[in-house]
Amino acid sequence: MDAILAQLLNGLDKGGAYALIALGLTLVFGTLGVVNFAHGALFMLGAFCAVTIRLLLSMETVTIDPEKLSPWGTPLEVRTPLAQQWFGDWGSVMLDYSVPLAILLAVPIMLILGIVMERGLIKHFYKRPHAEQILVTFGLAIVLQEIVKAFFGPNPIPQPVPTDFRGAADVGAWFGLQAGAVTYPVWRLVYLLFSVGILAAVFAFLRFTTFGMVVRAGMADRETVGILGINIDRRFTIMFGLAAVVAGVAGVMYTPLLPPNYHLGMDFLVLSFVVVVVGGMGSLPGAVAAGFLLGIVQSFASMTEIKSLLPGIDQIIIYLIAVIILLVRPRGLLGRSGVMET
Repeated sequence: MDAILAQLLNGLDKGGAYALIALGLTLVFGTLGVVNFAHGALFMLGAFCAVTIRLLLSMETVTIDPEKLSPWGTPLEVRTPLAQQWFGDWGSVMLDYSVPLAILLAVPIMLILGIVMERGLIKHFYKRPHAEQILVTFGLAIVLQEIVKAFFGPNPIPQPVPTDFRGAADVGAWFGLQAGAVTYPVWRLVYLLFSVGILAAVFAFLRFTTFGMVVRAGMADRETVGILGINIDRRFTIMFGLAAVVAGVAGVMYTPLLPPNYHLGMDFLVLSFVVVVVGGMGSLPGAVAAGFLLGIVQSFASMTEIKSLLPGIDQIIIYLIAVIILLVRPRGLLGRSGVMET
């Protein structure tokens, strides 16, 4: 029972990241009909927003203190972070919480970047074959990751967990198990709750706002909505920007779990695209359900007992499930009839 609960939490944690990226991919495909292979790069750029904020807050001023001497009798340098110098004690708090604080930078940057991408490049490929869409967006992803590599270097850049969220929670005790039987990193639980909150916010926005209802109507019948005099293209452009924001904030909050590097987006893109295919192209509930489902399956497949029976199964289980789904139900688990079936 202890092992099952631990693997379930691991799966939900992974599934949250998969679902957030897959949700953005599905929004873009459902609204614009574009297979956006640059979406993983947006996840990576969000992660580097967190890196940038920490680098800015960590910048230091160097002064010489004549009252503090080294063993050789020379004055010592005193290094003070700019954030602490400008904001006092609040500066230390800002530095400690640099990761969640980076969301304030990531939201406007990712929104603008998403809109620029859609208006500057993606709109020219609306009516082009999916193969051409994949090639151009994949090329864009490579360009973006090489730009990040040029600025930040090729090595991962670790981001610390805020002090108040370090350590592990006694999850087993919450479920009536023996104290200390199952402990789980607090930040991973925070990320899981964050993922669920973002997913709920997106679905609530689409379900309960006029803007969201128009977008859903446009996804179902774009021509009819246009005939009613609604500028559906503008709304779809905004949705592309919102999809970029979702990927970006997901990347920001994931940085303490996996130090960001320039190929982070590619690592998640392939898995997330498989999630979209399994859930159903254009199906938002399918993307979320498949994200959590495949995260859980991958987690259980990584158990020592399973790998001893089937070596390497944890590396291929997601793709194996995708192959089976495509053979049995090409439109995906919750995909609309006729989508990807011809």
